[in-house]
Amino acid sequence: MKHLTKIRSGVLLAAALGVAVTLVNGPESLFEQPAHAQQITGPTSSSKADAELDLRTISGRLASQSHAMADVGYHFTNLWFAADKENWPLAGYYLGETRSHLRWAVRMHPVRKTKAGADVDLNGILDAVDKSFLTELGKTIENKDLAGFKTAYRQSLEGCYACHQASEKPFLRPQVPTAPSATIISFDPNPAATR
Repeated sequence: MKHLTKIRSGVLLAAALGVAVTLVNGPESLFEQPAHAQQITGPTSSSKADAELDLRTISGRLASQSHAMADVGYHFTNLWFAADKENWPLAGYYLGETRSHLRWAVRMHPVRKTKAGADVDLNGILDAVDKSFLTELGKTIENKDLAGFKTAYRQSLEGCYACHQASEKPFLRPQVPTAPSATIISFDPNPAATR
């Protein structure tokens, strides 16, 4: 109990100090850096070559697009089983995660080059897929329409495959899943069933 009282006192003291500084120096004083802190900054890139080198270095340390797409596959697979069990809140969650991870994958690699040198704008494809197929999936979830969901899901798979083909990866052919990606998650909408 003594420890908790000390923490509360410390928090109150810090808050009071912040209010006092704000009253005396104005609110912007809380965000100003001391002069010596402003001098301790990292090196600045002065050339395009340095910036490109930095970008390549950072890119080499990030997860690959295939990593993000594996997450998409995980969520999109579980979406099928959540809807199949008519666990609509869980289906909505997995649709949201699918959309989020698709955006992540496209941010990692927004443009792909074909063998012929043409650019494939993945951002444009994602916008089209999101506004059509994934939006329709969302409507079927909101309406708790299992038959409509299954149709929209299959159409979404076709949209995904069209992107894979445009990116010259026709060997990545998605299908309706036969088993869930997660066996630890219960797809049953009845919470008592998980006990």
